[in-house]
Amino acid sequence: MSKESRKKLIVQFITFNIVGLLNTAVDFLMFTALIWFGAYYLLAQVVAYSAGMINSFVLNSRYTFSKSNHTSSDTKKLGMSVRFIVWNGILLGVTLLLLAALTQWWGLNHLVAKVIVTGVTVLLNFYGSKKWVFTTNGTQAESS
Repeated sequence: MSKESRKKLIVQFITFNIVGLLNTAVDFLMFTALIWFGAYYLLAQVVAYSAGMINSFVLNSRYTFSKSNHTSSDTKKLGMSVRFIVWNGILLGVTLLLLAALTQWWGLNHLVAKVIVTGVTVLLNFYGSKKWVFTTNGTQAESS
């Protein structure tokens, strides 16, 4: 990997994580509010994750992986949207499994488990987003 490519990847990863912090804030606030109002924690996770996911798609497609997306056709954008939904569905499944394992089997507090699970899924999400979701013509998306 060239020095320029490495620099672009680092900038892209930083941007992805800034967007991720916003997504996580939306997710955590929604999750905490729903738990506070008495929602079942796995249902709260689905709703909260969905709110963060919408924020993620809008911001990552616009800022993090934007260079390749501005020139994409509507068909390619639709494909990207479908990949985004599929990938986030997979991540939601991983999240739910880990939350259940950490709370029901290990006895951790729901919010502590949420912090741990979030840490695990950040790296998975960046990798999948970069390599599969926000790609065009089978090429990796570059940062702008």
